[in-house]
Amino acid sequence: MRNPAFLWIIVAILLVLEFYVFQAVKVVAPASPRWRTGIFIAYWTFACIIVLTLLLIPYLDYGNWPKPLRMYVFALIVAVFFSKLLASVFIAIDDLRRGSTWLITKIFSIPSVEITRGTTGITRSTFLSWMGIAVGSTLFGSLVYGFVNKYRYQVSRISLKYNNLPASFRGLRIVHISDIHAGSFMDRKAVERGIDKILQEKPDIILFTGDLVNDRHTEMAEYKELFKRLQAPMGVYSTLGNHDYGDYVKWESREAKIDNLEKLKEIQKEMGWRLLMNENVLLKKNEESIALIGIENWSAKGNFPKYGKLEQAYAGTESTAFKILMSHDPSHWDAQVTKTYPDIDLMLAGHTHGMQFGVEIPGFKWSPVQYVYPQWAGLYEQKNQKLYVNRGYGFIGYPGRVGILPEITVLNLV
Repeated sequence: MRNPAFLWIIVAILLVLEFYVFQAVKVVAPASPRWRTGIFIAYWTFACIIVLTLLLIPYLDYGNWPKPLRMYVFALIVAVFFSKLLASVFIAIDDLRRGSTWLITKIFSIPSVEITRGTTGITRSTFLSWMGIAVGSTLFGSLVYGFVNKYRYQVSRISLKYNNLPASFRGLRIVHISDIHAGSFMDRKAVERGIDKILQEKPDIILFTGDLVNDRHTEMAEYKELFKRLQAPMGVYSTLGNHDYGDYVKWESREAKIDNLEKLKEIQKEMGWRLLMNENVLLKKNEESIALIGIENWSAKGNFPKYGKLEQAYAGTESTAFKILMSHDPSHWDAQVTKTYPDIDLMLAGHTHGMQFGVEIPGFKWSPVQYVYPQWAGLYEQKNQKLYVNRGYGFIGYPGRVGILPEITVLNLV
């Protein structure tokens, strides 16, 4: 919102969408003048509130608003924008249909036939207008309802079978969490309920695959003691995600950015978490061992950094029978892991959050993020290798979840 030109472009697009969708509202509005007037006033009152809020944000000290208010106002504006955009698709289909029909009738002198109201049904225009409004309203309602889902932690229990797993590690219970994003939290008690759920699983080891904060180490001040409660017999291990480096903040100096990252590392140490920075550890039981490899963020996507050095982290594990890799970004899987390191048995990742929006029912899952990340949520397999992408413990940007709930993963190695 700091760029006035960008703000005006958004306002202009939103106004165009508002006027365009209003054409559909006029089509479907009741014939009664009283009802029509009430609906029109309600429509434009809400539209004006959204547009005026956008225009006034630069002058209302938006950055210092209470975090909940700031996040919900932003989310509502985004919800209105995308619901109107989706509704416009159906209205545009009708406009194209009517335009094509008009053109054909003019060229070939064919009379236009349209079902009229009061005969056998409604016109195609009315039907498409209703469809546009219904779909747009459903999207808006879903996004608003999603606000209540952001702390509805779901526990996913997955059994993974490996023939090369050392006998001493059969039955190993791993809790995998990712993408805490402490800077987005607004309800300490709700976060604590999630931590209680993790501890109730009695894991042997807890693995966290990055994005502890949105940007700054100070975001953990209120939550450090809560996450310090996470303990397991074999320890708690972590890696860094793209947000942990502070790359999305304009720092006063390079030193300030470096200091932020160092303090974030120190916080993890104070919580009792072992941060793996392009390195590995051997987990031992009864004189048998498996390798846990942790790397810094490594992404195959151009907008995200490649700080990770898998060749460095992997070194020394060649003779270990079983290997687990912690790597924040699942694009790492196709780009390097399966191609160059076929003996890494299990990779754990996060990053996508399942876009915090989608559909998951038994046997089917969908989210817009799948068009960017082929591996975006759940378990994936290629030959003898497995990848699990956690849907994220926290949230960022949109303060909610629609269809894709925050996840605590319990992996049982058998």
